[in-house]
Amino acid sequence: MDDSSNSTAPAINAALTLIGAAVGGVVGYFAFGWLVSQGYYAPAIPGVLLGVGGGLLARHRSHFLAAICSASATTLCLFAEWRHFPFVRDDSLSYFLSHLADLKPLTMIMVALGGFAGFWFVWRARPAPVSRSNPPSKP
Repeated sequence: MDDSSNSTAPAINAALTLIGAAVGGVVGYFAFGWLVSQGYYAPAIPGVLLGVGGGLLARHRSHFLAAICSASATTLCLFAEWRHFPFVRDDSLSYFLSHLADLKPLTMIMVALGGFAGFWFVWRARPAPVSRSNPPSKP
């Protein structure tokens, strides 16, 4: 293997992880809408599926990518919540974001769970590479 392939490996891993996360997020967003139409409430679903999608395509562990997916998952959960359950007084996104503290505790717990899942599934996707530069010596 030459050095040029090693230098692109992190970029390929990042691209695959983010593509998987984007696809999982879109599926999660529409799955949440479908569940709402069926009478269920699961605001963590968009974030969980974003993390699962990213984790399925990730090739190496990366705290940075996991943090990006976590922030994206939390944002997507809040966006999905706003689109399906806006405040009655004002249905604008700016009003929703300025009144996040007014959301029900269950909603906040589920959004946090979605954000955590976005991190966890990406971070736990593959074991961290083990350095074998100094193998144990045999007596």
